[in-house]
Amino acid sequence: MNLLQVTFERTYADAVPGLSLAWRAKPVADPELLKLNEPVARELGFDPAWLRSPEGVRLLVGEVPEHVETVAQVYAGHQFGGYSPRLGDGRAVLLGEIVDDTGHRRDLHLKGSGRTPFARGGDGLAVVGPMLREYLISEAMHALGIPTTRSLAVVATGEPVRREGPQPGAVLARVAASHLRVGTFEYAAAAGDREQLQALTDYAIRRHYPDAAHAERPALELLRAVARAQARLIVDWMSVGFIHGVMNTDNMTISGETIDYGPCAFMDEFDPATKFSSIDQQGRYAYGNQPGIAQWNLARLAEALLPLIDDDQKQAVELATEVLGEFGELYNELALERMSAKLGLAEPDAEIVEEGLRLLHEQKVDFTGFFRALAAGTAADLFTDSDAYEAWAEKREQRLPADREAMRADMDALNPAYIPRNHVVEQALAKATLGDLGEVERILEAMSAPYVERPGFEDLAAPDPDSGFGFATFCGT
Repeated sequence: MNLLQVTFERTYADAVPGLSLAWRAKPVADPELLKLNEPVARELGFDPAWLRSPEGVRLLVGEVPEHVETVAQVYAGHQFGGYSPRLGDGRAVLLGEIVDDTGHRRDLHLKGSGRTPFARGGDGLAVVGPMLREYLISEAMHALGIPTTRSLAVVATGEPVRREGPQPGAVLARVAASHLRVGTFEYAAAAGDREQLQALTDYAIRRHYPDAAHAERPALELLRAVARAQARLIVDWMSVGFIHGVMNTDNMTISGETIDYGPCAFMDEFDPATKFSSIDQQGRYAYGNQPGIAQWNLARLAEALLPLIDDDQKQAVELATEVLGEFGELYNELALERMSAKLGLAEPDAEIVEEGLRLLHEQKVDFTGFFRALAAGTAADLFTDSDAYEAWAEKREQRLPADREAMRADMDALNPAYIPRNHVVEQALAKATLGDLGEVERILEAMSAPYVERPGFEDLAAPDPDSGFGFATFCGT
Protein backbone atom coordinates (compact mmCIF):
# COMPACT_ATOMS: atom_id res chain seq x y z
CA MET A 1 0.00 0.00 0.00
CA ASN A 2 1.18 3.54 -0.71
CA LEU A 3 -0.21 7.05 -0.71
CA LEU A 4 -1.24 6.86 -4.35
CA GLN A 5 -3.45 3.86 -3.54
CA VAL A 6 -5.39 5.73 -0.85
CA THR A 7 -8.80 6.73 -2.20
CA PHE A 8 -10.64 9.67 -0.71
CA GLU A 9 -14.03 10.81 -1.94
CA ARG A 10 -15.42 14.33 -1.52
CA THR A 11 -19.16 14.11 -1.93
CA TYR A 12 -19.84 16.84 0.64
CA ALA A 13 -17.49 19.42 -0.84
CA ASP A 14 -18.92 18.69 -4.30
CA ALA A 15 -22.57 18.79 -3.19
CA VAL A 16 -22.32 22.05 -1.22
CA PRO A 17 -19.17 23.84 -2.44
CA GLY A 18 -20.00 27.05 -0.62
CA LEU A 19 -19.57 25.41 2.79
CA SER A 20 -15.93 24.39 2.54
CA LEU A 21 -12.65 25.83 1.35
CA ALA A 22 -9.74 24.02 -0.27
CA TRP A 23 -6.94 23.97 2.31
CA ARG A 24 -3.84 21.92 3.09
CA ALA A 25 -2.53 20.81 6.46
CA LYS A 26 0.57 22.50 7.81
CA PRO A 27 3.67 20.44 6.91
CA VAL A 28 5.19 18.47 9.78
CA ALA A 29 8.93 17.95 9.56
CA ASP A 30 9.35 14.91 11.81
CA PRO A 31 6.02 13.27 12.79
CA GLU A 32 6.03 10.44 15.31
CA LEU A 33 3.10 8.07 15.78
CA LEU A 34 2.02 7.98 19.42
CA LYS A 35 -1.15 5.91 19.19
CA LEU A 36 -2.86 4.01 16.38
CA ASN A 37 -6.35 2.53 16.59
CA GLU A 38 -5.83 -0.67 14.62
CA PRO A 39 -9.49 -1.82 14.60
CA VAL A 40 -10.61 1.51 13.17
CA ALA A 41 -7.78 1.44 10.66
CA ARG A 42 -8.96 -1.95 9.40
CA GLU A 43 -12.57 -0.78 9.21
CA LEU A 44 -11.41 1.99 6.88
CA GLY A 45 -9.44 -0.42 4.71
CA PHE A 46 -5.98 0.60 5.91
CA ASP A 47 -3.20 -1.84 6.68
CA PRO A 48 -2.15 -0.89 10.24
CA ALA A 49 1.44 -1.87 9.48
CA TRP A 50 1.49 0.61 6.59
CA LEU A 51 -0.01 3.37 8.74
CA ARG A 52 2.89 2.82 11.13
CA SER A 53 5.40 3.29 8.31
CA PRO A 54 6.90 6.74 7.63
CA GLU A 55 4.64 7.14 4.59
CA GLY A 56 1.53 6.16 6.56
CA VAL A 57 2.37 8.48 9.43
CA ARG A 58 2.72 11.34 6.97
CA LEU A 59 -0.79 10.63 5.72
CA LEU A 60 -1.98 10.95 9.33
CA VAL A 61 -0.70 14.53 9.49
CA GLY A 62 -2.21 15.48 6.14
CA GLU A 63 0.55 14.80 3.63
CA VAL A 64 -1.54 13.55 0.74
CA PRO A 65 -0.96 13.45 -3.03
CA GLU A 66 -1.44 16.70 -4.91
CA HIS A 67 -4.57 15.41 -6.64
CA VAL A 68 -6.31 14.96 -3.26
CA GLU A 69 -8.06 18.23 -2.44
CA THR A 70 -8.47 18.56 1.31
CA VAL A 71 -10.84 21.17 2.73
CA ALA A 72 -11.66 23.20 5.81
CA GLN A 73 -15.37 23.34 6.55
CA VAL A 74 -17.26 26.48 7.51
CA TYR A 75 -20.18 26.67 9.95
CA ALA A 76 -21.72 29.05 12.45
CA GLY A 77 -22.83 28.32 16.01
CA HIS A 78 -24.48 29.43 19.19
CA GLN A 79 -21.74 29.35 21.81
CA PHE A 80 -23.05 29.55 25.38
CA GLY A 81 -26.23 30.99 23.90
CA GLY A 82 -24.56 33.73 21.85
CA TYR A 83 -24.54 33.53 18.07
CA SER A 84 -21.21 33.46 16.21
CA PRO A 85 -21.92 33.87 12.49
CA ARG A 86 -18.64 32.37 11.21
CA LEU A 87 -16.74 29.62 12.98
CA GLY A 88 -15.50 26.68 10.95
CA ASP A 89 -12.47 24.42 11.04
CA GLY A 90 -9.99 26.88 12.48
CA ARG A 91 -7.31 24.24 13.01
CA ALA A 92 -8.57 21.27 11.08
CA VAL A 93 -8.87 19.84 7.60
CA LEU A 94 -11.09 17.16 6.13
CA LEU A 95 -8.83 14.76 4.23
CA GLY A 96 -11.86 13.18 2.60
CA GLU A 97 -14.46 10.45 2.88
CA ILE A 98 -13.91 6.71 2.96
CA VAL A 99 -16.54 4.00 2.52
CA ASP A 100 -15.73 1.52 5.28
CA ASP A 101 -15.95 -2.26 5.34
CA THR A 102 -19.65 -2.13 6.25
CA GLY A 103 -20.52 0.21 3.40
CA HIS A 104 -20.87 3.33 5.57
CA ARG A 105 -19.37 6.62 4.43
CA ARG A 106 -17.06 8.18 7.03
CA ASP A 107 -14.99 11.34 7.22
CA LEU A 108 -11.28 11.30 7.99
CA HIS A 109 -10.54 14.63 9.63
CA LEU A 110 -7.46 16.12 11.27
CA LYS A 111 -7.31 18.37 14.34
CA GLY A 112 -4.28 20.48 15.11
CA SER A 113 -3.20 20.60 11.47
CA GLY A 114 -2.48 24.34 11.35
CA ARG A 115 -4.29 27.63 10.90
CA THR A 116 -7.04 28.05 8.32
CA PRO A 117 -8.94 31.20 7.30
CA PHE A 118 -11.46 30.26 10.02
CA ALA A 119 -8.87 30.30 12.83
CA ARG A 120 -10.05 33.60 14.40
CA GLY A 121 -6.61 34.47 15.73
CA GLY A 122 -5.64 31.01 17.02
CA ASP A 123 -2.40 29.26 16.10
CA GLY A 124 -4.20 26.28 14.54
CA LEU A 125 -2.19 23.78 16.56
CA ALA A 126 -2.92 21.20 19.24
CA VAL A 127 -0.91 19.52 21.98
CA VAL A 128 -0.35 15.93 23.04
CA GLY A 129 -2.45 15.85 26.24
CA PRO A 130 -5.78 17.03 24.83
CA MET A 131 -5.40 14.96 21.65
CA LEU A 132 -4.77 11.81 23.67
CA ARG A 133 -7.69 12.81 25.88
CA GLU A 134 -10.04 12.84 22.88
CA TYR A 135 -8.62 9.49 21.75
CA LEU A 136 -9.12 7.96 25.19
CA ILE A 137 -12.58 9.34 25.95
CA SER A 138 -14.02 8.71 22.49
CA GLU A 139 -12.85 5.10 22.59
CA ALA A 140 -14.32 4.70 26.07
CA MET A 141 -17.64 6.09 24.82
CA HIS A 142 -17.61 3.65 21.94
CA ALA A 143 -17.01 0.72 24.29
CA LEU A 144 -19.83 1.99 26.53
CA GLY A 145 -22.14 1.68 23.51
CA ILE A 146 -22.60 5.43 22.99
CA PRO A 147 -22.62 6.85 19.43
CA THR A 148 -19.39 8.78 18.97
CA THR A 149 -16.76 9.94 16.59
CA ARG A 150 -13.72 7.66 16.72
CA SER A 151 -10.03 8.37 16.94
CA LEU A 152 -7.77 6.77 14.35
CA ALA A 153 -4.44 8.09 15.55
CA VAL A 154 -2.51 10.65 17.53
CA VAL A 155 0.76 11.84 15.97
CA ALA A 156 3.37 13.99 17.69
CA THR A 157 4.65 16.82 15.51
CA GLY A 158 7.97 17.24 17.27
CA GLU A 159 7.30 20.98 17.53
CA PRO A 160 6.57 22.88 20.76
CA VAL A 161 3.23 24.67 21.03
CA ARG A 162 2.81 27.64 23.33
CA ARG A 163 -0.05 27.27 25.80
CA GLU A 164 0.44 28.04 29.52
CA GLY A 165 4.01 27.15 28.65
CA PRO A 166 5.61 25.20 25.78
CA GLN A 167 3.96 21.82 25.27
CA PRO A 168 4.60 19.06 22.72
CA GLY A 169 2.47 19.44 19.60
CA ALA A 170 0.22 16.75 18.16
CA VAL A 171 -2.36 16.04 15.47
CA LEU A 172 -5.44 13.89 16.01
CA ALA A 173 -6.88 11.90 13.11
CA ARG A 174 -10.62 11.62 13.76
CA VAL A 175 -13.26 9.50 12.04
CA ALA A 176 -16.92 10.55 11.93
CA ALA A 177 -20.13 9.56 10.19
CA SER A 178 -19.89 13.17 8.98
CA HIS A 179 -18.99 16.57 10.33
CA LEU A 180 -22.39 18.11 9.56
CA ARG A 181 -23.48 20.13 12.57
CA VAL A 182 -26.46 22.19 13.62
CA GLY A 183 -24.10 25.11 13.09
CA THR A 184 -23.61 24.08 9.47
CA PHE A 185 -27.31 24.64 8.87
CA GLU A 186 -27.25 27.90 10.81
CA TYR A 187 -24.49 29.21 8.55
CA ALA A 188 -26.29 28.16 5.37
CA ALA A 189 -29.58 29.68 6.52
CA ALA A 190 -27.96 32.95 7.57
CA ALA A 191 -26.41 33.34 4.11
CA GLY A 192 -29.93 33.67 2.70
CA ASP A 193 -29.14 31.34 -0.20
CA ARG A 194 -32.13 29.00 -0.39
CA GLU A 195 -30.49 26.82 -3.05
CA GLN A 196 -27.46 26.24 -0.82
CA LEU A 197 -29.66 25.44 2.19
CA GLN A 198 -31.67 23.03 0.04
CA ALA A 199 -28.50 21.38 -1.26
CA LEU A 200 -27.21 20.95 2.30
CA THR A 201 -30.52 19.49 3.47
CA ASP A 202 -30.71 17.11 0.52
CA TYR A 203 -27.14 15.97 1.18
CA ALA A 204 -27.76 15.40 4.89
CA ILE A 205 -30.83 13.34 4.08
CA ARG A 206 -28.98 11.23 1.50
CA ARG A 207 -26.07 10.59 3.83
CA HIS A 208 -27.82 10.03 7.15
CA TYR A 209 -31.59 9.66 6.85
CA PRO A 210 -32.50 8.54 3.31
CA ASP A 211 -36.06 7.59 4.29
CA ALA A 212 -36.77 11.28 4.92
CA ALA A 213 -36.53 11.92 1.18
CA HIS A 214 -39.86 10.13 0.70
CA ALA A 215 -41.73 12.20 3.28
CA GLU A 216 -44.26 14.87 2.37
CA ARG A 217 -41.92 17.46 3.92
CA PRO A 218 -38.35 16.09 3.78
CA ALA A 219 -36.84 18.98 5.75
CA LEU A 220 -39.32 18.45 8.58
CA GLU A 221 -38.61 14.73 8.55
CA LEU A 222 -34.88 15.49 8.73
CA LEU A 223 -35.52 17.60 11.82
CA ARG A 224 -37.55 14.77 13.35
CA ALA A 225 -34.83 12.21 12.60
CA VAL A 226 -32.09 14.38 14.11
CA ALA A 227 -34.26 15.03 17.18
CA ARG A 228 -34.79 11.30 17.70
CA ALA A 229 -31.09 10.57 17.30
CA GLN A 230 -30.21 13.28 19.80
CA ALA A 231 -32.81 12.09 22.31
CA ARG A 232 -31.24 8.63 22.27
CA LEU A 233 -27.75 10.08 22.52
CA ILE A 234 -28.51 12.28 25.53
CA VAL A 235 -30.19 9.35 27.31
CA ASP A 236 -26.97 7.40 26.74
CA TRP A 237 -24.87 10.25 28.13
CA MET A 238 -27.05 10.70 31.19
CA SER A 239 -27.11 7.00 31.98
CA VAL A 240 -23.34 6.85 32.51
CA GLY A 241 -22.90 10.27 34.10
CA PHE A 242 -21.20 11.85 31.08
CA ILE A 243 -21.03 15.64 30.86
CA HIS A 244 -20.10 17.02 27.46
CA GLY A 245 -19.20 20.41 28.87
CA VAL A 246 -19.64 22.56 25.76
CA MET A 247 -22.91 21.74 24.00
CA ASN A 248 -22.75 24.62 21.55
CA THR A 249 -24.71 24.17 18.32
CA ASP A 250 -21.44 23.72 16.42
CA ASN A 251 -20.79 20.69 18.66
CA MET A 252 -24.10 18.93 17.90
CA THR A 253 -23.94 16.58 14.95
CA ILE A 254 -26.73 15.83 12.51
CA SER A 255 -25.74 12.15 12.65
CA GLY A 256 -26.31 11.84 16.41
CA GLU A 257 -22.67 11.11 17.25
CA THR A 258 -20.86 12.69 20.19
CA ILE A 259 -18.24 15.11 18.88
CA ASP A 260 -15.48 17.30 20.33
CA TYR A 261 -14.13 16.03 23.65
CA GLY A 262 -12.85 19.25 25.15
CA PRO A 263 -14.02 20.04 28.70
CA CYS A 264 -15.93 16.76 29.04
CA ALA A 265 -15.82 14.56 32.12
CA PHE A 266 -17.71 11.86 34.01
CA MET A 267 -19.61 12.60 37.18
CA ASP A 268 -18.59 10.88 40.42
CA GLU A 269 -21.03 11.89 43.17
CA PHE A 270 -24.53 12.25 41.76
CA ASP A 271 -25.55 15.87 41.48
CA PRO A 272 -27.54 17.30 38.54
CA ALA A 273 -25.65 20.61 38.94
CA THR A 274 -22.28 18.97 38.33
CA LYS A 275 -20.09 20.79 35.83
CA PHE A 276 -16.39 20.63 35.16
CA SER A 277 -15.77 23.10 32.34
CA SER A 278 -13.60 26.00 33.43
CA ILE A 279 -15.43 28.31 31.01
CA ASP A 280 -18.97 27.30 32.01
CA GLN A 281 -19.23 29.65 34.96
CA GLN A 282 -23.05 29.65 35.05
CA GLY A 283 -23.47 25.89 34.64
CA ARG A 284 -25.31 26.18 31.33
CA TYR A 285 -23.99 22.78 30.30
CA ALA A 286 -24.18 21.06 33.69
CA TYR A 287 -25.17 17.40 33.81
CA GLY A 288 -28.87 17.96 34.50
CA ASN A 289 -29.21 20.68 31.86
CA GLN A 290 -28.09 18.52 28.95
CA PRO A 291 -31.56 17.36 27.78
CA GLY A 292 -32.90 20.92 27.79
CA ILE A 293 -29.86 22.25 25.96
CA ALA A 294 -30.21 19.54 23.32
CA GLN A 295 -33.78 20.66 22.73
CA TRP A 296 -32.65 24.31 22.60
CA ASN A 297 -30.04 23.41 19.98
CA LEU A 298 -32.63 21.52 17.96
CA ALA A 299 -34.78 24.65 18.00
CA ARG A 300 -31.90 26.46 16.28
CA LEU A 301 -31.82 23.72 13.64
CA ALA A 302 -35.58 24.08 13.24
CA GLU A 303 -35.21 27.83 12.69
CA ALA A 304 -32.64 27.21 9.97
CA LEU A 305 -34.92 24.72 8.21
CA LEU A 306 -38.12 26.78 8.38
CA PRO A 307 -37.92 28.06 4.76
CA LEU A 308 -37.79 24.46 3.52
CA ILE A 309 -40.46 23.06 5.86
CA ASP A 310 -43.27 25.20 4.47
CA ASP A 311 -43.57 28.41 2.45
CA ASP A 312 -46.07 29.64 5.02
CA GLN A 313 -43.84 30.63 7.93
CA LYS A 314 -46.59 30.30 10.52
CA GLN A 315 -47.34 26.77 9.35
CA ALA A 316 -43.63 25.94 9.29
CA VAL A 317 -43.22 27.17 12.88
CA GLU A 318 -46.19 25.11 14.07
CA LEU A 319 -44.88 21.95 12.41
CA ALA A 320 -41.35 22.44 13.75
CA THR A 321 -42.63 23.19 17.25
CA GLU A 322 -44.55 19.93 17.22
CA VAL A 323 -41.35 18.02 16.40
CA LEU A 324 -39.48 19.78 19.20
CA GLY A 325 -42.21 18.67 21.57
CA GLU A 326 -41.76 15.11 20.33
CA PHE A 327 -38.11 15.31 21.36
CA GLY A 328 -39.09 16.00 24.96
CA GLU A 329 -41.64 13.22 25.01
CA LEU A 330 -39.23 10.68 23.52
CA TYR A 331 -36.40 11.70 25.81
CA ASN A 332 -38.56 11.36 28.92
CA GLU A 333 -39.86 7.98 27.81
CA LEU A 334 -36.41 6.59 26.98
CA ALA A 335 -34.79 8.07 30.09
CA LEU A 336 -37.37 6.47 32.38
CA GLU A 337 -36.96 3.12 30.65
CA ARG A 338 -33.17 3.29 30.91
CA MET A 339 -33.01 4.36 34.53
CA SER A 340 -35.60 1.78 35.53
CA ALA A 341 -33.57 -0.93 33.80
CA LYS A 342 -30.39 0.27 35.51
CA LEU A 343 -32.19 -0.26 38.84
CA GLY A 344 -33.29 -3.75 37.82
CA LEU A 345 -37.02 -2.91 37.83
CA ALA A 346 -39.45 -5.16 36.02
CA GLU A 347 -41.26 -2.16 34.50
CA PRO A 348 -40.56 1.56 34.14
CA ASP A 349 -41.30 3.18 37.49
CA ALA A 350 -40.97 6.95 37.84
CA GLU A 351 -41.50 6.90 41.62
CA ILE A 352 -38.66 4.49 42.35
CA VAL A 353 -36.32 6.23 39.91
CA GLU A 354 -36.97 9.72 41.24
CA GLU A 355 -36.70 8.69 44.89
CA GLY A 356 -33.52 6.72 44.21
CA LEU A 357 -31.81 9.60 42.43
CA ARG A 358 -32.86 11.97 45.19
CA LEU A 359 -31.21 9.69 47.73
CA LEU A 360 -28.00 9.55 45.70
CA HIS A 361 -27.93 13.34 45.53
CA GLU A 362 -28.72 13.95 49.19
CA GLN A 363 -26.12 11.45 50.43
CA LYS A 364 -23.43 12.24 47.82
CA VAL A 365 -23.22 8.69 46.51
CA ASP A 366 -21.01 7.73 43.59
CA PHE A 367 -23.26 7.38 40.55
CA THR A 368 -21.39 4.63 38.70
CA GLY A 369 -20.50 2.59 41.75
CA PHE A 370 -24.05 2.63 43.13
CA PHE A 371 -25.61 0.59 40.34
CA ARG A 372 -22.95 -2.11 40.43
CA ALA A 373 -23.24 -2.29 44.22
CA LEU A 374 -27.02 -2.48 43.93
CA ALA A 375 -26.74 -5.55 41.72
CA ALA A 376 -24.19 -7.08 44.11
CA GLY A 377 -26.36 -6.42 47.17
CA THR A 378 -23.83 -4.09 48.84
CA ALA A 379 -25.35 -0.69 48.01
CA ALA A 380 -26.34 0.00 51.65
CA ASP A 381 -22.66 0.47 52.48
CA LEU A 382 -22.56 3.59 50.29
CA PHE A 383 -25.16 5.51 52.30
CA THR A 384 -24.58 7.44 55.50
CA ASP A 385 -28.31 7.41 56.35
CA SER A 386 -29.02 3.69 56.16
CA ASP A 387 -32.64 4.06 57.27
CA ALA A 388 -33.52 6.25 54.28
CA TYR A 389 -31.82 3.82 51.93
CA GLU A 390 -33.51 0.77 53.45
CA ALA A 391 -36.94 2.36 53.13
CA TRP A 392 -36.34 2.98 49.43
CA ALA A 393 -34.78 -0.44 48.91
CA GLU A 394 -37.79 -2.17 50.46
CA LYS A 395 -40.13 -0.34 48.10
CA ARG A 396 -37.89 -1.26 45.14
CA GLU A 397 -37.77 -4.89 46.23
CA GLN A 398 -41.50 -5.23 45.66
CA ARG A 399 -41.11 -4.17 42.02
CA LEU A 400 -38.30 -6.45 40.94
CA PRO A 401 -38.68 -9.41 38.55
CA ALA A 402 -38.95 -12.92 39.98
CA ASP A 403 -35.66 -14.15 38.43
CA ARG A 404 -33.15 -12.23 40.51
CA GLU A 405 -30.09 -13.93 39.04
CA ALA A 406 -31.08 -12.89 35.52
CA MET A 407 -31.88 -9.42 36.84
CA ARG A 408 -28.40 -9.00 38.30
CA ALA A 409 -26.81 -10.15 35.04
CA ASP A 410 -28.92 -7.68 33.10
CA MET A 411 -27.96 -4.88 35.48
CA ASP A 412 -24.25 -5.63 35.16
CA ALA A 413 -24.59 -5.65 31.38
CA LEU A 414 -26.13 -2.16 31.51
CA ASN A 415 -24.14 -0.54 34.33
CA PRO A 416 -20.39 -0.13 33.70
CA ALA A 417 -17.88 -1.22 36.29
CA TYR A 418 -15.41 1.33 34.94
CA ILE A 419 -15.56 4.85 33.57
CA PRO A 420 -12.62 7.12 32.70
CA ARG A 421 -12.33 8.56 36.20
CA ASN A 422 -11.29 12.17 35.89
CA HIS A 423 -8.38 12.11 38.33
CA VAL A 424 -6.96 8.94 36.80
CA VAL A 425 -7.22 10.34 33.28
CA GLU A 426 -5.51 13.60 34.25
CA GLN A 427 -2.62 11.74 35.86
CA ALA A 428 -2.25 9.53 32.80
CA LEU A 429 -2.21 12.49 30.43
CA ALA A 430 0.37 14.31 32.52
CA LYS A 431 2.66 11.29 32.21
CA ALA A 432 1.92 10.96 28.49
CA THR A 433 2.92 14.57 27.90
CA LEU A 434 6.33 13.62 29.33
CA GLY A 435 6.55 10.62 27.02
CA ASP A 436 5.13 7.79 29.16
CA LEU A 437 1.93 6.38 27.61
CA GLY A 438 1.73 3.40 29.95
CA GLU A 439 -1.16 4.74 32.02
CA VAL A 440 -3.09 5.80 28.92
CA GLU A 441 -2.73 2.25 27.60
CA ARG A 442 -3.92 0.82 30.92
CA ILE A 443 -7.05 2.99 30.91
CA LEU A 444 -7.76 2.03 27.30
CA GLU A 445 -7.46 -1.64 28.25
CA ALA A 446 -9.91 -1.23 31.13
CA MET A 447 -12.34 0.74 28.97
CA SER A 448 -12.19 -1.77 26.12
CA ALA A 449 -14.57 -3.92 28.21
CA PRO A 450 -16.07 -1.50 30.77
CA TYR A 451 -18.83 -3.87 31.95
CA VAL A 452 -16.43 -6.68 32.95
CA GLU A 453 -14.72 -6.47 36.34
CA ARG A 454 -11.03 -7.42 36.24
CA PRO A 455 -8.13 -7.01 38.66
CA GLY A 456 -5.84 -4.03 38.25
CA PHE A 457 -8.48 -1.41 37.42
CA GLU A 458 -9.91 -0.70 40.87
CA ASP A 459 -9.09 3.01 40.63
CA LEU A 460 -11.44 3.31 37.64
CA ALA A 461 -14.29 1.86 39.71
CA ALA A 462 -13.94 4.36 42.57
CA PRO A 463 -14.52 8.11 42.81
CA ASP A 464 -11.76 10.64 43.27
CA PRO A 465 -10.99 10.82 47.01
CA ASP A 466 -10.38 14.56 46.53
CA SER A 467 -13.47 15.17 44.38
CA GLY A 468 -14.51 18.10 46.53
CA PHE A 469 -11.43 20.11 45.61
CA GLY A 470 -12.67 21.72 42.40
CA PHE A 471 -11.65 19.49 39.49
CA ALA A 472 -11.92 21.45 36.24
CA THR A 473 -11.48 20.67 32.57
CA PHE A 474 -10.45 23.00 29.76
CA CYS A 475 -11.13 23.43 26.04
CA GLY A 476 -7.77 22.00 25.10
CA THR A 477 -8.98 20.12 22.05
